[in-house]
Amino acid sequence: MNRIIVRATAAALVAAGGLALPATSTLRADDTRNIAVARSTQGPERSLAELVNKYQRPTSVPFPADNPYSKEKDLLGRTLFFDPRLSGSDFISCGTCHNPAFSWGDGNPRATGHGMKVLGRRTPTILNLAWVDRMFWDGRAGSLEEQALGPIEAAGEMNLPLDQLIAKLDGIREYRPLFERAFPGQGITKDGIAKAIATYERTIVSGQAPFDRWVAGDDGAISESAQRGFVVFNGKAKCATCHEGWSFTDGSFHDIGVRGADIGRGAHLTRLPLMQHAFKTPTLRNVDRRAPYMHDGSEPTLEATIDFYDRGGDVRRPSVANDVRPLALTAGEKADLLAFLRTLTSEDAPVVIPSMPR
Repeated sequence: MNRIIVRATAAALVAAGGLALPATSTLRADDTRNIAVARSTQGPERSLAELVNKYQRPTSVPFPADNPYSKEKDLLGRTLFFDPRLSGSDFISCGTCHNPAFSWGDGNPRATGHGMKVLGRRTPTILNLAWVDRMFWDGRAGSLEEQALGPIEAAGEMNLPLDQLIAKLDGIREYRPLFERAFPGQGITKDGIAKAIATYERTIVSGQAPFDRWVAGDDGAISESAQRGFVVFNGKAKCATCHEGWSFTDGSFHDIGVRGADIGRGAHLTRLPLMQHAFKTPTLRNVDRRAPYMHDGSEPTLEATIDFYDRGGDVRRPSVANDVRPLALTAGEKADLLAFLRTLTSEDAPVVIPSMPR
């Protein structure tokens, strides 16, 4: 039987509520996945089996009751998503910034909007948003339907008022049957536009990565360095405090000590001190394809991002999360952590862009 080899110092394993493993251990695959948790969850230690089970991929994509999936809405949403005519300039589509070739971002430190204006924040990925409650870096939208319309009408982004968009789409003959099949008898409406784009966006899900194969029992799917990195991720580095679950995000908002005047979620929750300078925790799926990092693109590489967390952020203020403190990671631990993060990248099928209606 294949074995999982996990080697780490005892200090690394127990620091910050680490794993209940000895300094050097050899665990059978069946043991790591099926043995009972050795210690009560009331204690600070957790077994490797318990941790592995927290990262099981879901078996289906959730869709809301008031906007269930249909292939007709999916096709309409995909078409709208990639159509630059949804902008005032006829130049910017949703897919311009959320480019599948850049793991559904744009590869730039800051997004570029209408008139080639550089905006204040980096374009966030839209991977795996079907499992997230609030959208945008600052959480100002409460659903994908609400998020879908925001950039279209924002003057600094796509700059097309919704009433003008509806008239524009109504004047494109081949859009009419697409809307009719997706929303029979309703015509072209902003509600239909939002629901169609949101439906398509919920299908944008990262594929199976080497880490998923390891979780499923393929013990050779990731390297020993990456397995040690998994231990560091869940222990000494405290990454899993926010980057939890199969998509590696808690979907919440935290101030991690990035410099700058942007107060993020604090602009919408003005009475909550901890939300000042707080930004949404991004998924770590396909993270090595999405440089640069942070909401402002201030960290150019994953290595620089690990160093940022290792030094405890760049600024101390009352809103900075308690767990953002110097970590004292060794060079080996950083290398292992980087190796682990790279196992979260999936080889996804190429995205097919539909023909644009005329």
